[in-house]
Amino acid sequence: MTAPLRLVLVDDQAMVRAGLALILGAEPDISVVAECVDGTGVLPAVRAHRPDLVLMDVRMPRMDGPEATRRLRALPDSPPVLALTTFDDDSVLWGALTAGAAGFVLKDSPAEDLIAAVRAVAAGGAWLDPRVLPRVLARAKDRASASPTAIRALEQLTPRELEVLRRICRGANNREIAAQLRVGERTVKSHVSAIFMKLGARDRAAAIIAAYDAGLRT
Repeated sequence: MTAPLRLVLVDDQAMVRAGLALILGAEPDISVVAECVDGTGVLPAVRAHRPDLVLMDVRMPRMDGPEATRRLRALPDSPPVLALTTFDDDSVLWGALTAGAAGFVLKDSPAEDLIAAVRAVAAGGAWLDPRVLPRVLARAKDRASASPTAIRALEQLTPRELEVLRRICRGANNREIAAQLRVGERTVKSHVSAIFMKLGARDRAAAIIAAYDAGLRT
């Protein structure tokens, strides 16, 4: 058997932490190895436990989720961050995304969605809740003029890679993209890897930011 994925849980509300730990800890492939009450405890917990994922609230006292994510992602070999929120504050959501969060899950999501999000992000994927994605993309489209650096990176992509990137920006996963383009899922994975490399993106969320920084029409 493979070892369960190790998770650090960060939320300032004790009852929320207890509920999340109960849901996630009941899964045989997930182990909650540490809990933090705010962002100040994240780096010490990560250094001590070397988790596969950090599930992080965005609104917390002393140090919020975006700032803790930014500091964590600056470390070498840092684990991915899945942002956890109940708020409809687009600036906070965008801040967490630009800080390096691999995705968002809402606190009122069904337990099965939370578990799927944790597994997906821990495995190196992304998770953007369908209720959050339109607002995130709208915020990206409203940003200032295209970045010359981002444009140059986008020019390295082949026409097929551009098409895959457009579909990533619309929220499609690899299986959906494969079906839409009538190619194998392995082919899509190769395109996605090439896109990440050329854009200097570590994940789907970063690729979406790079696409909109370059003014890509989706």
